[in-house]
Amino acid sequence: MSVQLPNGALVAIASGYGSPIAVTALTNDDPASATSATQAFTAGDILEVTSGWSRLTNKAVRVGASPTTTSFDMEGIDTSLTSIYPAGGGAGSVRKVSGFTQLSQILSSTTNGGDQQFLEYQFLESDSQKRIPTFKNAAGLTFSVADDPTQPGYILAASANDDRLPRVVSITLPGGSVLYYNAYISLNKTPSLTVNELMAVEVTLSLLAEPVRY
Repeated sequence: MSVQLPNGALVAIASGYGSPIAVTALTNDDPASATSATQAFTAGDILEVTSGWSRLTNKAVRVGASPTTTSFDMEGIDTSLTSIYPAGGGAGSVRKVSGFTQLSQILSSTTNGGDQQFLEYQFLESDSQKRIPTFKNAAGLTFSVADDPTQPGYILAASANDDRLPRVVSITLPGGSVLYYNAYISLNKTPSLTVNELMAVEVTLSLLAEPVRY
């Protein structure tokens, strides 16, 4: 069994993007391979994806090994199940995250939403109910951050709060794995005022897709 503490985890917000690059085709493979307009991606680049596949669009993915000027693999993305990823339906675009800014001085974090919902039903002749999974509630993360409006991460979160544009967010865990989210960012600029506790503000991520972990 392997367990770890979150101590030392680093949270960062995308601070810039490249221009959108058209993706003309995506394969039903593991990993998915994209045919694109001419680009200069390198292995390890982080891309925000827009796709005709609802399970893929709005995710942040990593470019796999050995990309070419017109194709690249989406590392860790399995699109082989055609009932979810219909053949020929994945075209869209990607844009490269050009940099990240750390959101520092995080005091605590909480998750919310993401709960599986069900349709419950019962046949007349049955003495028990059954249920079918339907959808998951909208999910989010909330960080309590020590109040300091001079910090670069605070300034970037404030900008994201004002322009209401999605941002890719990375969480690098102490063990070396990285979680990538794409989310709307909200900042409550009113600090908490509790005696003998640090003043803190809340940064909330409203997730647009399930995270991708590498």
